[in-house]
Amino acid sequence: MNITAIEKKTFGAVVTDIELGELNDETFSLIRTALLRYSFLLFPGQFLTDQENIAFGERFGELEFGASPMSNQEKLEEGRYEKIFSIDSQRMRTNVGNETWHTDSTYKPISSKCAMLSAVTVPTEGGETELADMRAGYAALDQATQQHIESLSAYHSTQYSQAHDLGDFPPQDTNSIYHGEAYLRPLVKTHPETGIKNLFIGRHAFGIPGLTREESQNLLKELLEFVASEPSRVYSHKWKAGDTMLWDNRVLLHRARPYDYGQPRVLTGTRVAGDPETELAYYPTDPEAKAGREALTAELDLLRLESQDRRYGATTADQSIGLG
Repeated sequence: MNITAIEKKTFGAVVTDIELGELNDETFSLIRTALLRYSFLLFPGQFLTDQENIAFGERFGELEFGASPMSNQEKLEEGRYEKIFSIDSQRMRTNVGNETWHTDSTYKPISSKCAMLSAVTVPTEGGETELADMRAGYAALDQATQQHIESLSAYHSTQYSQAHDLGDFPPQDTNSIYHGEAYLRPLVKTHPETGIKNLFIGRHAFGIPGLTREESQNLLKELLEFVASEPSRVYSHKWKAGDTMLWDNRVLLHRARPYDYGQPRVLTGTRVAGDPETELAYYPTDPEAKAGREALTAELDLLRLESQDRRYGATTADQSIGLG
C-alpha cells in the first residue's frame, strides 16, 4: 500500500496498491491513521461491490446507511439504473442543494463521523466532488476572530438550507431529513480523536443565539467563504468509474458540482454515524429541542417571503411526479 499526500494542499492523500474488498486488520489500522492525518483518502480503481462498500464502512463504526444510490437515476430492484429524475422532483431538488458546501448529518441528533462515495457512472463534464479543509481554515483565522467564535453555536437544518439556498420547501416529515428539528452545534469543534480544533459550519447552519439574524448570516457566510477562498484548502475531484473517496465529516466540508442533469451521475454512498459521546446535540424529546424548532419555524416564515427569486421560487415539489 502506498499513501501519497496531494501536492499543494493542506489535506488529502491518494492510496494505491490496495484492494479495499480484501483488507486485513493491520492494513485497515494504517488507513484509519491516514484518515485522521489527511482528513480524506482517495482510492482509485476499486470498483467496490455494494457488499464491499458496506463492509469497509462498518469497520469505522455503525452506519447511518450503506451502499445507498446517490444518483439522478432510479435504481431498480435488480440493481440496474434506468429513469433519470425530473429536475423538479424532490430527489433532484435535494441533489442540487448538495452543490453548496456542507458536512453530513449536522441536521440530525448525532452528526456523522465519516462518509464514502464510490463512482459507478459519471457525466462527461462537471459533477465533480469538492472538499474544503475546516481545520486549516480555523488555523488561518486571526486570533481575535478565533476568540469571538469560540463560544458561539448555530442551529442546523436541511429545511433551512433548502429554503435559503434554493427557495425549496420540502414537505415536513418526521421520518425524512426534513423533520422539523434544528440542532444546535458549536462553530468551533475539537476533533475527538486528534484534539485539533476546526470550524464546524456549512449550508445547514443558521441562527446563532446571541446575534441578530443579520449578524449571524454575515458571520456564517464570511467563515464559509474564508475557508474556501484559499486554493490549498480546497480539493476538486474529477470522478472516474471505480474511484472511492473517504472523508472525515468532523473536519471537512464537501459539495457536488453542477453537470448536465440529463446525463447519468451515479455514486454509491455509505455514511458512518458519529459516536454519541462526541457528536450528539440532543434528541427531539429533550427539552433543548424546543428552542431549535421555534428558531426554524421563525426562519422558514421569513424565507418564504425572501426566497421567491431563488431557483425553486419558494415552492414545494409537485408530489404527483414522485421522485422522478
